[in-house]
Amino acid sequence: MSRPETLSPGLIVPPPCAEPRSISIFGATGSVGTSTLDLIRLDPSAYRIVALTAHSDAAGLAKLAREFSAEVAVIGDPAQHQALVDALEGSATRAWSGPQALLEAADLDADWTMAAIVGCAGLAPIMRSLLRGRSVALANKEALVSSGALMIEAARSSGATLLPVDSEHNAIFQCLAGASYDQVQSITLTASGGPFRTWTLDQMRAARPEQAVAHPNWSMGAKISVDSATMFNKGLELIEAHHLFPVGLDAIRILVHPQSVIHSMVEYRDRSTLAQLGAPDMRIPIASALAWPDRIATDCAQLDLATIGQLTFEPLDTERFPGPGICRQAIAAGGGAPAILNAANEIAVAAFLKEEIGFLDIAAIVSEVLAGYSPENPQSLQDVLAIDREARVHAAAAVRTRN
Repeated sequence: MSRPETLSPGLIVPPPCAEPRSISIFGATGSVGTSTLDLIRLDPSAYRIVALTAHSDAAGLAKLAREFSAEVAVIGDPAQHQALVDALEGSATRAWSGPQALLEAADLDADWTMAAIVGCAGLAPIMRSLLRGRSVALANKEALVSSGALMIEAARSSGATLLPVDSEHNAIFQCLAGASYDQVQSITLTASGGPFRTWTLDQMRAARPEQAVAHPNWSMGAKISVDSATMFNKGLELIEAHHLFPVGLDAIRILVHPQSVIHSMVEYRDRSTLAQLGAPDMRIPIASALAWPDRIATDCAQLDLATIGQLTFEPLDTERFPGPGICRQAIAAGGGAPAILNAANEIAVAAFLKEEIGFLDIAAIVSEVLAGYSPENPQSLQDVLAIDREARVHAAAAVRTRN
């Protein structure tokens, strides 16, 4: 059987006696970055840290760089350059800063790169890593949502290995296990349903930010927690899955699974369905990507199905949660629509967290911006970033009309 089209066979995981694998982590101080480093701590001699990056946490970045003897530490905010230099004084780690330094870090020779920078700031370094033919573990949603076609083409043309880190996409990747796409009948993304799974529309209309970020199963940042509450996160994951696993948009489904034990499923032509199960711990999919095509031991909790007792499933309520349907329409429209959707959603979520708009306004604003802004199809990453900037202007205007 052939490997998935988005993968190349180039990644070889060294045996234990081989030289340490060289690793770069973009977004080292965030939740995915720190989870990756937690796994590396279990067997530090097996890895050599080439580069660690952070947006503005110079102290946190320097602490990690010292602990792991990173060759380079890059702070995205140039204003934090001196703070990073001071915090690294006496160490062998070089201190770099600014967007160009992130690109230069992506040029450094590393066997495996974790792409976990949040937002569009991560697009250029990811693209640079892919064009260099790197093995890239992708945790940045914006990369595939905003510029999926460009990213996939870069990986294909350079022979880069693209490894999905999101629990849902990593589950699909594991269930495919190198199978040919023409053997796949459908893919099912599972969704917890978020904190408002059983709420009425009237209750959701009055929802507060602190309620929206209280996810029942996962510990996540505020933005992605709100995306889970609106279920836009599942729509964004649908767009990602469409690019990563080319089985056709109609063959990708969403199913609500409140326990978050089954992370996704793949149904084959013979009607066999394979599912990947695990505790809701991001270190599990990260470990899968870190070790692929091998496996590594982790200290994650063992799945105890007897204690869980039952696994339940529900259809997606598209009236209360229109986000996934809006995302499906955007990817079907193609061109700049997914980038517009992503930008408008970010602006709307930020406004909700600041209590400038109501919870149900998020989906309304995204739909309004998609309907009112139709740029030409992006041909480059620069085009995508330009669309992103303009969409944010439209979304900010839509927020102001609701103040």
